[in-house]
Amino acid sequence: MALIVKKFGGSSVATAEKIMAVARRVLQDQHPGDQIVVVVSAMGDTTDDLIALAKKIAPEPYHYTREVDMLLSTGEQVSIALLAMAFNTLGHPAVSLTGPQAGVISNVVYTKGKIVDITPKRVLEELDKGKIVVVAGFQGINALGDVTTLGRGGSDTSAVAIAGALKADSCEIFTDVDGVYSADPRVVKDARRMKEITYNEMLEMARLGAVVMQPRSVEMGKHFGVPIHVRSTFTQQPGTIIREEYTVEEKEFIIRGVTHDNDVAKIAVLGVPNRPGIAYTIFSALADANIDVDMIVQSIRNSETNVIDMVFTVASSDLSQARTIVEKIARQLEAIGTLVEEDVAKVSVVGAGMFGSPGIAAAMFGALSEAQVNIEVISTSEISISCLIKESQVKEAVNAIHAKFFPTK
Repeated sequence: MALIVKKFGGSSVATAEKIMAVARRVLQDQHPGDQIVVVVSAMGDTTDDLIALAKKIAPEPYHYTREVDMLLSTGEQVSIALLAMAFNTLGHPAVSLTGPQAGVISNVVYTKGKIVDITPKRVLEELDKGKIVVVAGFQGINALGDVTTLGRGGSDTSAVAIAGALKADSCEIFTDVDGVYSADPRVVKDARRMKEITYNEMLEMARLGAVVMQPRSVEMGKHFGVPIHVRSTFTQQPGTIIREEYTVEEKEFIIRGVTHDNDVAKIAVLGVPNRPGIAYTIFSALADANIDVDMIVQSIRNSETNVIDMVFTVASSDLSQARTIVEKIARQLEAIGTLVEEDVAKVSVVGAGMFGSPGIAAAMFGALSEAQVNIEVISTSEISISCLIKESQVKEAVNAIHAKFFPTK
């Protein structure tokens, strides 16, 4: 007997037929006495379709973030109702719950909410009645009583957080790939599926563009100590286990993964006076707008006049708002101007074993050089190295780096 949380993404529940297939699979995998919570995303492209609909009303719908959340949260409500009906049709009692009904409490930040608490009283009551509980991912309720959404990949976060709050035995994330790979298998045909990966490595890979998991969901897994099992909806492959330490798989490679992220834009503030407080002025304003910043580089533009250039990246989805903020601050600071590049992408290597292993950076840069890929910005952490390049060269870059660190046998 086990308590298991299973999460199915939008592609897994894109049609009525797929919803019925998910219900059959859950029932097929269920052992006697198991208690099951299923967390689901909106069907297929529903979220994108709702945003497109909003743009027909308001060209910049994200100026009205509360209303965007009210709109987008309806997508998951369709999924949970239909999946609960599917279970009942197949003879197993089930009930659907929205994020707020399931006790998911978020902060007061619309479209990018973070879970601050979960009180799954209603979930436990329904499980005790022998029901499968179907919960809407991607959403919670804030202190004002408003529905909030949890940002890109928020259903993963919902599932892992609920698993932690319920003290579940495991959390299974079903997606359209059969585990975590050394690179995106849609880009690198020789990408290798991993049996296991640590929370820290998976967190870094997710942060740097591996879309198979959302970074905050991995953080939740690490916080609660919940093993996360990434599997395919469409096969019976064993998938990849994300846990604290390796148990059965020896690490064959120092580098565990090569990731890429096309959802990136570069902003440069040119000719900024080089004095204390400048960086704080720029980045605190972006933080106040809940805009994450990455790959920060400060360089001397002219030593005689003591001015610098400040270069950093933001998510493409945040670019419009970030540009407005930065251009205003640049005028206040009497900077020369700002420069924005949207045709960029980030490629990275990740591996806990790279710290203390000389030559990793040189090998990565060598691979890019051989592929004729120019590096615009470099950033590093203890377990990763990232390079900003032209978006048009992502495929060549990722394949070149992967071939360097994962040579074919």
